[in-house]
Amino acid sequence: MDVKLINPFLEAITTILPQLGFKEINRRGLAVKEQVLASQGVTVLIGITKGIKGNVAYNMSADTAKKVASTIMMGMPVPEMDEMAQSAISEMVNMVTANAATNFEKQGLAVDISPPSIVVGTEYTVRVSHNKYLALSLMVDSELIEVNVGLGA
Repeated sequence: MDVKLINPFLEAITTILPQLGFKEINRRGLAVKEQVLASQGVTVLIGITKGIKGNVAYNMSADTAKKVASTIMMGMPVPEMDEMAQSAISEMVNMVTANAATNFEKQGLAVDISPPSIVVGTEYTVRVSHNKYLALSLMVDSELIEVNVGLGA
């Protein structure tokens, strides 16, 4: 597992999230995990192809997702993870992953990303990779978001 694969995502997060209204982004930790990710409440999955292959799963609690969606929607109250809130979260993830893809291109790795898929609920798991993946924990305006990167050549 190459830790360098996380850097384009970290750079993308610190570039994109402030543009969406987030003020504080702090790295909490990095861990190596195996294959399956248990949902915390809201998980957005994006596939990556070409120069590197795999997927990325952004995982957060439903309460965090509502606060994130509210921030993206300029403070509009988000009492539930309705279609608009899900769209806001998916768009944020799409922007971050597209920016990470641009960062990979700067390293000479051509990549394509799939449209995001969002799943709401806690009674499911997602296969992030065939073997191991990197789990980056971030505090974004006091809310925990986990970025799970399962990529390989």
